[in-house]
Amino acid sequence: MRVTSSTFPTALRNQLTNLATKQARLQTQAGTGQRFHVSSEDPRAMRRVLDMQGEIKLLGQYEKNIANLKDTVEASYVSISGIKKVSDRAGEIATRVDSLKTPEELVTFATEVDQLIERTLQISNTRHHASYLFGGTKNSTLPFNATRDANGKVVSVAYQGSSTVAESEIGEGIKISAMIPGANASGVGERGLLADPRSGSDFFAHLIALRDNLQAGNAETINKVDLGNLLKDEENIIHHYGRIGATQTRLDTASSIANRQKASLEGLVSQEADADLSLTLVSLSEVQNAYTAALQTGGKILGTSLLDYIR
Repeated sequence: MRVTSSTFPTALRNQLTNLATKQARLQTQAGTGQRFHVSSEDPRAMRRVLDMQGEIKLLGQYEKNIANLKDTVEASYVSISGIKKVSDRAGEIATRVDSLKTPEELVTFATEVDQLIERTLQISNTRHHASYLFGGTKNSTLPFNATRDANGKVVSVAYQGSSTVAESEIGEGIKISAMIPGANASGVGERGLLADPRSGSDFFAHLIALRDNLQAGNAETINKVDLGNLLKDEENIIHHYGRIGATQTRLDTASSIANRQKASLEGLVSQEADADLSLTLVSLSEVQNAYTAALQTGGKILGTSLLDYIR
């Protein structure tokens, strides 16, 4: 093989360039703790890391959805608890009618039931994070609208919300809703909290009927009709208690699964992308020694000229 005078300098320059590149890459790895920074350094590993980071991002969104749903569930529980207390008191009043003897006592209880109606109306129109809690998908408008007589008493309540509820994804292909429609006359979907023909509940109408019968002294109607209707309302409210508990359990389970998957993926990303510091430092030392040796030997060889032989 013919070796020209420029062969060695060219080879030395290429070697020094390669060693300098390796040294720079290893120094970056040691400084940042990352094994690679561009896809060209390890295309397959970069592809795996990007895929796993995409999954981690999706799991993070699931966790946000779960947190929002939990918040809604807790707010719903507080409101339903308030309605349950109204139901308990109305049932107690209807049961005590037999022991009441005077029309005055019935009128007194009618006044109390009128306040229970107002309280239920206030709870059913609860806002949560700028949205009405029991409006279904129409949660930007007041869900329950009351019609009043000349004395300001509620004579009827109309539901203006939707019977459908929005869902959020908490896992791959898994959607769930934490919302409860205030009423549902469609016969399908989630039961309405205060009115639903499937359970025979119509809480506002039954409270209004109880108040009017107390006012009129219709004890027999209260015993035969109103008391039974209030029991249906109570059963429907208890149904929603159970639904909230089941939803909370599902959300807790989904949150636990998402956390485990996210932690596992983050560990795998670390294995793929993180540099082994001890191994990196050893490799860096070796490259630095090779670079120094190349400079020293190259300097000696290139420093020799024809004048050295003439002397």
